[in-house]
Amino acid sequence: MSEPSPATETPLLTDRRERALRDLRISVTDRCNFRCPYCMPAEIFGDRYEFLPKQAILSFEEIERLTRIFLGLGVRKIRITGGEPLVRAQLPDLVRRLASLEGARDLALTTNGFLLADLAEPLEKAGLRRVTVSLDSLDEAVFARMNGRGLSLERVLAGIEAAERAGLAPIKLNCVVQRGVNEDSLVALVRRFRGTGHVVRFIEFMDVGTLNRWDMTQVVPAAEIRDRIAAEFPLVPLEPNYRGEVARRYGFADSSGEIGIIASVTQPFCGDCTRARLSADGRLVTCLFASTGTDLKTPLRAGASDAEIAQIAARVWGGRSDRYSEERAENTSGRAKIQMYQIGG
Repeated sequence: MSEPSPATETPLLTDRRERALRDLRISVTDRCNFRCPYCMPAEIFGDRYEFLPKQAILSFEEIERLTRIFLGLGVRKIRITGGEPLVRAQLPDLVRRLASLEGARDLALTTNGFLLADLAEPLEKAGLRRVTVSLDSLDEAVFARMNGRGLSLERVLAGIEAAERAGLAPIKLNCVVQRGVNEDSLVALVRRFRGTGHVVRFIEFMDVGTLNRWDMTQVVPAAEIRDRIAAEFPLVPLEPNYRGEVARRYGFADSSGEIGIIASVTQPFCGDCTRARLSADGRLVTCLFASTGTDLKTPLRAGASDAEIAQIAARVWGGRSDRYSEERAENTSGRAKIQMYQIGG
């Protein structure tokens, strides 16, 4: 099953830069079983770290209701994220609820894959269409270092195989590339998955949140990523599948598949961003690099009608003008940002 293109009809809602609201990324938990240094470093998120209490997190009923409201505002693609979404109990139940909503043309999930082997089939049966799996290296030592807990690579690979058997395709594999850590792993990833139908996507190391000690010296630019791979597997540029697609597509010259490169740092794509994010505690966030969000949970629990909540969301999106990646070169030191584990990347 190929990834569907967004709707071509006139958007119901646009922001101040004429960007349509098309995508909703829903964080279902702020917890994760990994401690990736670029997201949730172990020295900060230790055993005593206090995550959100259960009552602070949106219930499945609340997520379903908010999603229905956003579909009414023009959203057509829904992605479930975390933290790590598969640690949320009874997740297939939420998938079943969202899959039944009228207007959703795509329902996908992003995961680290560690728990996917047991959940791929139940999720597919509940109505999930696709998965994206984070996979930063096929080298056991590098993978253990990057997941921050020394966890096994084999469980993630088993999860990918289970997703393939379940028909959750096309499977995308996301690799965050960090200078001095895993840039030597890129070609091996391509070699492993070329010809399988899976799409490996390489992501420039980004300054999401404030905990990963990011600086430009750690970024492997998209051009270098492309050249490293093309030196062994010749590439040809491909057209985007749709406006707003975040990855630049490259096909193998022998027609054995494709890769993607997400270049938020060196080649920003703010001008085509159609994504809204809903945090686990019910905040509407309009940019991956935002400083804050708009609370939807409080009015939801206080008895606001669907129309009133839709009005809040429409006002927020309609007033949106953020373009952080384009402004990164300016002085942004000390700027507060929501952490990636809270909104799922």
